[in-house]
Amino acid sequence: MLIEAHGGELKELYLPGAEALDARRASGALASVVLDHRHLCDLELLLDGAFSPLDGFMSEADYRAVVDGLRLADGTLWPMPITLDVSEEVAAPLSVGQDIVLRDIQGTALAMLTLSDIFRPDKTREAMGVYGTLDRQHPGVADLLGRGGVYLGGRLRGLQRPAHHDFTDLRATPREIRAWLAEQDWDRIVAFQTRNPLHRAHVELTRRAMQAVGGKLLLHPVVGRTKDGDIDTYTRVRCYRALLAHYPEGSVKLAVLPLAMRMAGPREALWHAIIRKNFGAGYFIVGRDHAGPGKDASGRPFYALLAAQALVEAHANELGITVLPFAPMVFSPGRQAYVPTDELHEGEAVSDVSGTELRKHLKEGSPIPAWFTYPDIEAILRQRFPRPADRGCAIFFTGLSGAGKSTIAQALMATILETTRRKVSLLDGDEVRKTLSAGLGFSREDRSANILRIAYVASEVVRHGGIAICAPIAPYAEDRAAARALVEAHGDFIEVHVSTSLEVCEARDTKGLYAQARAGVLKHFTGVSDPYEVPERPELRLDGAELTPALLAARIVDVLRARELVG
Repeated sequence: MLIEAHGGELKELYLPGAEALDARRASGALASVVLDHRHLCDLELLLDGAFSPLDGFMSEADYRAVVDGLRLADGTLWPMPITLDVSEEVAAPLSVGQDIVLRDIQGTALAMLTLSDIFRPDKTREAMGVYGTLDRQHPGVADLLGRGGVYLGGRLRGLQRPAHHDFTDLRATPREIRAWLAEQDWDRIVAFQTRNPLHRAHVELTRRAMQAVGGKLLLHPVVGRTKDGDIDTYTRVRCYRALLAHYPEGSVKLAVLPLAMRMAGPREALWHAIIRKNFGAGYFIVGRDHAGPGKDASGRPFYALLAAQALVEAHANELGITVLPFAPMVFSPGRQAYVPTDELHEGEAVSDVSGTELRKHLKEGSPIPAWFTYPDIEAILRQRFPRPADRGCAIFFTGLSGAGKSTIAQALMATILETTRRKVSLLDGDEVRKTLSAGLGFSREDRSANILRIAYVASEVVRHGGIAICAPIAPYAEDRAAARALVEAHGDFIEVHVSTSLEVCEARDTKGLYAQARAGVLKHFTGVSDPYEVPERPELRLDGAELTPALLAARIVDVLRARELVG
């Protein structure tokens, strides 16, 4: 018998077919909320029952109980707030008791929410309770603090499933997975959560886990929202499919999970265990730094090394699952085998390849040790990381108006086009304002939207192997960091700070913009009435008054050549 769902009942929230059709037809007359990516992931797992026993987005009472004590208001163990945040503007016309429609970005009606609660959270308390920090370098904290300030709670009724056109053979609800497991007569299920490609060490670890309990493996990678900089979903899933050949036949079920990760370490590990329990797994592998986001602003890990294992083990009896807390696997050249670190002999030599080292091998095209991964997995990863001369990159200029960004960018584009075979796209700040960002002003919000648009286009150019040269002012460090994250998901990001002084910029101003700003005619003008946050660690810093644009462009080309991005 498979383990029962968390709370004793699998809560599937879809309306019956005819009732759902009637509700969709009537939805046009109701107020709507358009969901973002995280909301959509949460909604799908709520409707499917993966978040059982929840029957909707959390009420204020449940939210506060979870933040403060890892439990719902009725005492049921639950570690993660599942909330629907909106802006004050969206919340203003809504009232408790009202039915609203939840839609995707295309306007498709996916669910109805009967509002039981409209409340304003204490986000500082939530960040400290859930993530244990207020450090914005934690991706979960940064996301939380940037979200809407009003939470909507209430019971959900599903109208239709969110549409997916990828991995259709690997998507399955908890009920569908449970039915499949029952058909195969599998009852001892070990679940493995991952957001990364898997290699020989992972196969050895999961094999050991299966052998330890005499069970089968539910390989359950996340394909919703993971961490910026992770290998893209499509490459990872190709790797997972190929990996199945390296397990004994009939021992692994591969299914994908549309989860929006929060990178919340111990709480996230407990959440992952509950989700897999709802899918029928009675055993769950927890790593030493499960769902850890890395290091904080001071260089220390956000979570203690064994904190995730300790929290899940502390609640294992209540959950009714068995935690399998495995140590990291390392390669022993002497044994020619993978060994857990807690089984090593004193002084035994070991070999390992970190995630950073693997990405370096892939970006540089250098050999990956044969003991680390399988040839078919390496081949898939090599396709994702082409040799440097074919890899996309963005050169992202930033600096004051009049610093010389556009002129240097034009000289750089000419040099690359004249001397290499690379394709180049120029996204000049003034030109973008007339087209892509037409209608945006110069408020903080509009400036951020402008940079995000430029970064999105640049990331698409880079994704397809091109060179994007971007020349906005980009005065805010947070916006430049967001641009870097978008681009580095697909290739290289080279930040060039054109550090020409304000005095020189103002003296060479042919448009009279500085004069208008100082007269108060132009509002929100960077360097005069708006701040410019100087980049701390750009790849290159150039003074536009020191050399000619051609010579300054040549210095950027030297950086590109050093990275083998141009010949």
